Amino acid sequence: MMASRVRSRGNKGQPRPRVVPLWRSRRAITVWAAIFVAALAGSAWLAWSAGIPQRAAADSLDAMVGASARMGFVVREVFVVGRGQTPKATLLDALAVKRGVPILAVDLEAARQRVQALPWVRHASVRRVLPDTLVVEIVERRPLALWQQDKKFALIDEQGQVILRDDVGPFSQLMVVVGEDAPANATALVRMLASEPDLMARVKAAVRVGGRRWNLHLSDGIDIKLPEQDPERAWQRLGDYQRKHRLLDKAVRVLDLRFDDRLVVRPAALPNEDGNDA
Repeated sequence: MMASRVRSRGNKGQPRPRVVPLWRSRRAITVWAAIFVAALAGSAWLAWSAGIPQRAAADSLDAMVGASARMGFVVREVFVVGRGQTPKATLLDALAVKRGVPILAVDLEAARQRVQALPWVRHASVRRVLPDTLVVEIVERRPLALWQQDKKFALIDEQGQVILRDDVGPFSQLMVVVGEDAPANATALVRMLASEPDLMARVKAAVRVGGRRWNLHLSDGIDIKLPEQDPERAWQRLGDYQRKHRLLDKAVRVLDLRFDDRLVVRPAALPNEDGNDA
């Protein structure tokens, strides 16, 4: 058998030079891989063009895949890129490829579809790196907010799609949005709130009103009524008020920003008012 010898600088008494069989070299593996892939594709085309019965054609392909497996073209490693929230076991179950199966027999598209169907996965790709490795690349959904509906919570992403309906406790620090169309409008809301980071840090929940506008509930109990038209400008006005007058640090219950020419302020209830603290 032909072999390539690795050069050694050792003297007498040193280990003998390592002999690497030529057929196991990386270059040879790549060549064999190309040959087998071409052969499989060619066999499939010839079987179709010659009208060979489907069973016979399948048997021929199976024989070639089996031969490739005996030469070492089997799955030994799975590398995953981009996994953060998706549990490892869940991803491997969806991939449904066991160690040792012929790598040329793996249906890459079917595996990709199964992985992409997982709750956290927005996009997935699966590819072979011959002779023995599958590479799975995923792009996970980014959690945006908690959507409250019918007294239940769901985790939504930046596209307004539900990621999880159970076990959302680890994401309790996210803003809560309420309303039937709240998920579809949550990304625009978060983008607007981010223009005033100090104010955004106070926002605990946002309630969609009539499918037209938002009411915000701050962590210190203050409610903010945003207008239907140009809420961005109203939000910036509030930021200016806060920087100049520290308005949110006063005894305020409601701030109504729905009017362009004025700010309506409802003070917090005093003791003994409306029966409170009586």
